[in-house]
Amino acid sequence: MRDTVNLQPRNQGSIHLIQITDPHILGDPDDRFDGVDTSATLEAVIAAINDLDNPPDLVLVTGDLTHEPEPAAYERLALRLQRLGAPVFCLPGNHDDPAMMHERLNRANITTRKAITAENWRLLLLDTREAGTHGGRLSRAELDFLRDSLEQSAEDNILIALHHPPVSIASPWMDAMGLANPQDFFAVIDEYPVVRAVIWGHIHQEFRQRRGGVEMYGTPSTCVQFRPGADHYIKDKLPPGFRHLFLHSEGCLQTRIRRLHSPAG
Repeated sequence: MRDTVNLQPRNQGSIHLIQITDPHILGDPDDRFDGVDTSATLEAVIAAINDLDNPPDLVLVTGDLTHEPEPAAYERLALRLQRLGAPVFCLPGNHDDPAMMHERLNRANITTRKAITAENWRLLLLDTREAGTHGGRLSRAELDFLRDSLEQSAEDNILIALHHPPVSIASPWMDAMGLANPQDFFAVIDEYPVVRAVIWGHIHQEFRQRRGGVEMYGTPSTCVQFRPGADHYIKDKLPPGFRHLFLHSEGCLQTRIRRLHSPAG
């Protein structure tokens, strides 16, 4: 399949994937996002990942890579992601400029390619950015890419990554900025029982739900956290975090969140 990266996991029968999301890197080193130095928190997350006894086979960065899309912000992001000892795959969020990130981030261990195969798993990265809004939408081209990929992956287990949540997270202000056409998304994936999980960013908090046979996960940001269940923006006191996913050859997966105060392992 065009635009597919083939990976060989370190351990046969299991893929160790780490999801980081919403770093909101700023172009000016002196700027802050609600008082947070987002570059410093990303650096701390990267250091925690590099200190793991069981290093990842790949890292997914699921959108809002920058706070304001500008070349300096993507340059600062790339310099930090290059420190990871694994391939890094990036998809856009509502704070990103897809053309600029494609131009600036395809270097060294970083790519914006949309499909990954590893053993009997296929990972599909979708672009939900809709210009002019903080909400998201899957375009016809993205839905066609999804369907075509699933058609060609009948023997694989599928994990789908996107930025905007396709389900309600019971937080009114965030739900107003979710995926605008989830019915189109589910109309596609419901036809393919090989879809095992959907992961996303955007919500700056941990979330878990099961829909039919599909696990649905939202993941904390590497910077500012949002209080769950809030009806407007409230900064949560929880520290930055990231998600481990272990994808097993029989089609099941294990996952957990690690916060910066958690011990390395």
